[in-house]
Amino acid sequence: MRSEASRFFSLLLGATLCLYFLPSSAQSRPAQSRTAASEQSAPRPWDQNPNGMHIYLQVGLKTHQPGQHDYPQFLADWSKILTAHGAIVDGSLHPPSAAELEKTDVLVIYKGDAGYLSDSTKRALEAFVKRGGGLVSLHDALCGPDPAYFATLVGGAKKHGDVNYTLGADIPYTIVDKSNPIMAGMSDITIFDEAFFDMTWAKDPAIHVLATAVIPGTPSAGAHKGEVVPQIWTYEHTLAGGRPARAFVWMQGHTYANFANPQIQTMVLRGIAWAGKRPVNELVNYKPPVRKVPSPYGGP
Repeated sequence: MRSEASRFFSLLLGATLCLYFLPSSAQSRPAQSRTAASEQSAPRPWDQNPNGMHIYLQVGLKTHQPGQHDYPQFLADWSKILTAHGAIVDGSLHPPSAAELEKTDVLVIYKGDAGYLSDSTKRALEAFVKRGGGLVSLHDALCGPDPAYFATLVGGAKKHGDVNYTLGADIPYTIVDKSNPIMAGMSDITIFDEAFFDMTWAKDPAIHVLATAVIPGTPSAGAHKGEVVPQIWTYEHTLAGGRPARAFVWMQGHTYANFANPQIQTMVLRGIAWAGKRPVNELVNYKPPVRKVPSPYGGP
């Protein structure tokens, strides 16, 4: 009896020690599996569109004076605006990874000097454009060390360090292509913002100009005063070995409040949809679903 009891307790002690010395990863695996399963089955909010276009917002840290270059505020505001207009939105303060771009239809960049690209970021961005991904460049996102290269992606770019900007001034738009659906309902307005000149332009193919502005006579504009320079355009192109891709560019946004201008906001929404090869009014005309059950928090 004692021999059998000793043998039983020896086996029990051995099994306990085996479990104790298992690698921590093996011990935690069931919990990880349960966590992954719970994340995959998380319910979708009732007022979000599961079939919307996938948009990634790449922004940067706040720069310049108050009310200017408020990139983080854009991420906060436009993630809500685009979701309310039927898009599926992601975003960050850094360039998206290759894996993130694989599930993205349009990459919207509102970040100063986004033309500075690491090798990995450049590879991911080129792969995205080659598969037909859309780009939207806002304000100084098209600034960097190699404007000739960045112009191959968005149609035009400016070199960092050159004096090629007006600083704050009245920017008077002339709508060049009034028949373009992106510009529908937009008038020749003047906004207080910043315009760029002395650009490097793509040649083959060239950009399609939607609106120009006369460069105002600011100190930084110098001899460029009075020049007529494209400020809003579209760009359709194909990188070698890739599929046709689109880019939409609005060079203003220095003054952040201009994003709330109804004409500007509608134009940007249409430009994003166009870049994603969707119907140009898909975001503008989206109607959110009506809640079918009472809200547990009160209200409609």
